[in-house]
Amino acid sequence: MKLISIIGAGRSASSLIAYLLERADKYDWQLKVYDQDLELAKSKISDHSKASAHQIDIKNESARIALIQASDIVVSMLPASMHVDVAKECIRFKVPMVTASYVSDEMRMLHEEAKDVGVILMNEIGVDPGIDHMSAMKMIDEARNSGATLKLFESFTGGLLAEESEKDNPWKYKFTWNPRNVVLAGAGGAVKFKQEGKYKYIPYSQLFRRTELFSINGHGKFEGYPNRDSLKYRSEYGLEEIPTIFRGTLRRPGFCRAWDAFVKLGMTDDSYTLENSDDMTYRDFVNLFLAYNPNDSVELKLMHYLGIPQDSDIMEKLEWTGMFSDTKINLPNATPAQILELILMDRWKLLEDDRDMIVMYHKLGYEINGEHKMIESSMVVEGEDKVNTAMSKTVGIPVAIATKLILQGIINLKGVQIPIYPNIYEPMLKELEKHGISFKENEIPYKGYSY
Repeated sequence: MKLISIIGAGRSASSLIAYLLERADKYDWQLKVYDQDLELAKSKISDHSKASAHQIDIKNESARIALIQASDIVVSMLPASMHVDVAKECIRFKVPMVTASYVSDEMRMLHEEAKDVGVILMNEIGVDPGIDHMSAMKMIDEARNSGATLKLFESFTGGLLAEESEKDNPWKYKFTWNPRNVVLAGAGGAVKFKQEGKYKYIPYSQLFRRTELFSINGHGKFEGYPNRDSLKYRSEYGLEEIPTIFRGTLRRPGFCRAWDAFVKLGMTDDSYTLENSDDMTYRDFVNLFLAYNPNDSVELKLMHYLGIPQDSDIMEKLEWTGMFSDTKINLPNATPAQILELILMDRWKLLEDDRDMIVMYHKLGYEINGEHKMIESSMVVEGEDKVNTAMSKTVGIPVAIATKLILQGIINLKGVQIPIYPNIYEPMLKELEKHGISFKENEIPYKGYSY
């Protein structure tokens, strides 16, 4: 019997736990699901004979050590900042670990130590990062192995609403992942990427006005805005010399233009706290950023300040959030970004009948035999309801498959790893297809860029 310990029973753990429980009898697995909220952990295992739920404070060192020491593999679905403490104990007791989170600098420093004791710390094996790595490397390796010279790589991912759930929502968006990450997207420095051999930079103040529009696989039009650092994976992907590399986030058209209003007002700033924020209303909060004028409403002052026409769909989107209401904030010593997140949560949380959608899009341009070619590859996955979401599925199932493949010895690399090698992505992508997580590839006319 193999004991799989899962730490964290949040939203993205639902599909992960369901996958492992479905196979627990076949492979003789026992699951232990840990969370601060015992009832949440219990809800994820449904009294399965091969699973048990446990309450834990993961910051309690003795409890953490006991958990890891007893495990054959640990799956960490904790917040990213907590993975390193778990990883250190996994190295100590030679227990493999799997997580969907980005490799932090602290995690990267554990590579040699983990390699020396013969244990894998598998990171970035969710959707983005995760499926994006695997699907991209498949395209890149196939082109490179055919003798092609790579010229362009672009990749976009978005957590959105399924089309029928967009309904009367003018943003065509709700939170399907960490709301704080959405609010702070792009903040904290200039965006950088490479285009036709030239390094390009976009300041945060202009980020949401520099978008790319395209259609995907019969699912309508989307717009993409750049991620903070598109150059991050050049070395991992073997793309150090590629002239164009760009990574971005997908939204429906019009989202970015409206979100830019929050940026221009200063509502996404997380660097300072507001006095008496708990006594403010949403409307008071908006008014903080506007000039004094006793004769104009908050709405008129905002439109004047941002240059928004009265009949603009931007105002429709802003009004839909409820940001001009007299609802009390009740959040002491809050930053502007925290208050904006609070306001948006009122309208942007998934309802019972809402379904989400994950969209991923890659574009690879290359030269072969003197001819320029371009391939586009897209994935669309829709959720079932607000619990069994596309986000949960595309994060949880890759984590679960990786856990299985490590236990089976199919993934046998050691140290800190991400899924960029054929012996990882080939069996992973093959099984993901069985779960409806697959890509459609098309050859399209080559299109470069003027820099």
